[in-house]
This record gives sequence, structure tokens and C-alpha cells, in this order.
Amino acid sequence: MALTAVTLKEIERIFEILDRLGISREAVVIPLKPVHPGGVRVLANGKLEIRVESETPLDDWLPDLERQIGALIGGE
Repeated sequence: MALTAVTLKEIERIFEILDRLGISREAVVIPLKPVHPGGVRVLANGKLEIRVESETPLDDWLPDLERQIGALIGGE
């Protein structure tokens, strides 16, 4: 089932990844409208924008998100 809105439930799961990677929550922007494909990019102000995936189940998408963030910050 497609995700139609990013709620606190999804944000808290993303925060778990950020905490594990040592990234401040203040350094991240999470739009409340999910998109396909979801992903992460660095904004002009240096913050990470995390666009939550709308089609893939969150549990399946989060490991990919963690890999993408790691690649952007030089962890992988």
C-alpha cells in the first residue's frame, strides 16, 4: 500500500538511522509528502533532504536509505 503522508512513525524510524550514523537531526530536512523514488540529497545549505519513498514498504526501504546517507557523508 502506497504511503500518502510522512508521519511521526516514519520520522522516528529515520531518526534511528541518523542517530546510528552520528548525524544531528538539525542537519536534516524531511518533507511530509512521500515521493517515488525516495532518496536523499545534499541541499545548498548543507543539510540532507530525505525524501521518503512512497511505493516501497518502509522496512524494505530504510536499509537502502542508510546506504545512501552513508555514501553521501563518506561512510561508504
